[in-house]
Amino acid sequence: MPAPRTPEGRAGLAALRADPAGALVAIDYDGTLAPIVEDPTEAVPAEGAVEALTTLAARVGRVAVVTGRPAEVVVDLGGLTVVPGLVVMGQYGVERWSGGAVESPEPAPGVAVAREELPAMVARVGAVLEDKGHSLVVHTRTAPRGALERLAGPVTELGLRTGLEVHPGRMVLELRPPGFDKHGALLAVATPPPAAVLFAGDDRGDGRAFDAVDELRASGVPGVTVFSDSAEGPDELRDRADLVVDGPAGVVELLQELLP
Repeated sequence: MPAPRTPEGRAGLAALRADPAGALVAIDYDGTLAPIVEDPTEAVPAEGAVEALTTLAARVGRVAVVTGRPAEVVVDLGGLTVVPGLVVMGQYGVERWSGGAVESPEPAPGVAVAREELPAMVARVGAVLEDKGHSLVVHTRTAPRGALERLAGPVTELGLRTGLEVHPGRMVLELRPPGFDKHGALLAVATPPPAAVLFAGDDRGDGRAFDAVDELRASGVPGVTVFSDSAEGPDELRDRADLVVDGPAGVVELLQELLP
């Protein structure tokens, strides 16, 4: 596997390899563990991904998937029940799945209001609405060109009225309650502090998990940030990562070679 290009990343990888039983490996799902596809319901893990996670989980103290999707959706879609001890932080940490059970609060009131108004707004531009229960996602990958730009203003205004935050991603706009992002989700699975942490992601929302790795480093926990590269990947995350790999296939290779 390629070496991290930063001193902090090299120190984080060395610490993880020195004490894997005390380490945390956390991975985003879409675009990282699974390739991006037009139909989100068909986003299955890259070849060898589940096997690599299963093997890694036998040696690493904590393995987690940190995703914006509902936890049970990712577990079912990915066939992840076979990964021993796996924790899935779903909907940016609103949900926590482990051992076949999900812990989840009631949805924020603003979600119900947005659920009433978004369908007509989305239909006008040919986009697709995904209802996650705790959040709502507008997908424009299969919509006519310019749909994302046309929706940005109305969706932002809806977010202001309902008390929801609007988070852009790869051809998507997501409305979700404030206070939930991958920063908090990663810190939750990093409690108590691990001996070392690795996080892999591919999109803007994963930048908040990178922030969490930085905070853990500042507190004395060595860490590695990994970027799953693609033509659509944000430059700021690519430039910031300790290690860049070639999409989900590169992530699988990293998992396979992480512990010699």
